[in-house]
Amino acid sequence: MIILLLLIILVLLVLPDLYIDKIYLSSCETVAWRYVCWTPSLLLLVGLLVLFFVFLGGQSTTAMRWVGVWGVLFLCTVLPKCVFVLLSLCFRLFHAGQWSVCFSAGICALLMGYLIYGATAGVRHFRIREVTIRSDELPSGFDGYRIVQISDIHAGSWDADTAALQRAVRLINDRQPDLVLFTGDLVNDRAEEVDELIPVLSRIRAKEGVYSVLGNHDYGMYTKWESEAAQNVNLEALKAKQSEMGWVLLDNAHRVLRRGGDSIALIGVENCGGEHFPDRGDLPKALAGTEGMFKILMSHDPSHWRREVLLLSDIQLTLSGHTHGMQCNILGFSPARHLFSEYDGLYRENDRYLYVNVGLGYIFPMRLGAWPEITVITLKAGAAK
Repeated sequence: MIILLLLIILVLLVLPDLYIDKIYLSSCETVAWRYVCWTPSLLLLVGLLVLFFVFLGGQSTTAMRWVGVWGVLFLCTVLPKCVFVLLSLCFRLFHAGQWSVCFSAGICALLMGYLIYGATAGVRHFRIREVTIRSDELPSGFDGYRIVQISDIHAGSWDADTAALQRAVRLINDRQPDLVLFTGDLVNDRAEEVDELIPVLSRIRAKEGVYSVLGNHDYGMYTKWESEAAQNVNLEALKAKQSEMGWVLLDNAHRVLRRGGDSIALIGVENCGGEHFPDRGDLPKALAGTEGMFKILMSHDPSHWRREVLLLSDIQLTLSGHTHGMQCNILGFSPARHLFSEYDGLYRENDRYLYVNVGLGYIFPMRLGAWPEITVITLKAGAAK
């Protein structure tokens, strides 16, 4: 599999340069243009070899970060060249004039600009998404109740960029929510990633508090540990840091929220990831004592909704993250649709809802369209339309 991937990368790096060199540069008197064409690809190949032989001897946050940087440079270099080659072949097929070269180069420049934006400002292009959930099972006392959902902060990817995170916290607090819910993946691997962000995250405010659950990354499963005991110590440290921030972690547990004489249940489960991710959730345990109440479930992995929530419970609203929307949504298309049944936004089965937040942070350092998200959910009593 690795050999096949390396061959694909090699082909994508070399073939566009060969075409451009043969068609446009072979007759060029200035040799420097040929260096301009080939140098980025050669540097990327050297970088790939360094990653492969130096950094990837073992899993680590540092290694994955450099892989992400290399991946961004690869996309910004290769994708515009491939588009240029495809446009060039089409125009040559129809014997277009010299204007076609300028047109193709202009399209590729725009594409490169968009990719660079996605890798710089795009990962901090916070957007607010407003959602209304209507249910005739919601007690009237909670009509108009406002919840802010955030997810997938991935603290290790922020490089202690507290200024951007402070802006996100201001956007959250400006919504004046009744409740803030965080649906998992606070870190990439290690608890200490969040240390420099604790003062900022501690400023998140809601009338009835901040609640959270664990995501697959929070268990530290993507790095090597000295022992299983060390991994467990890391997990307990992460839980302690959330408590230090004033967040209430719901590990297969629930809280009853009250307004006047009305009440609803907020439920949280550990990651329920099926066969490919940690599956530590215990939904029956978390549900015990919530019979007959309107229920909101925090479950990091949205696949849990169809695997268990819809089948074995009467939970009205489930909130998830995990997918990041594959950090790409261009003109309504996201590659995430090929991996997840539900990957971005609101889904409904009869009068039961799932909302998937595409995350506030990132792992791969680029977002294209699937911008970092703060979701404002307003609960309304009454029949769903």
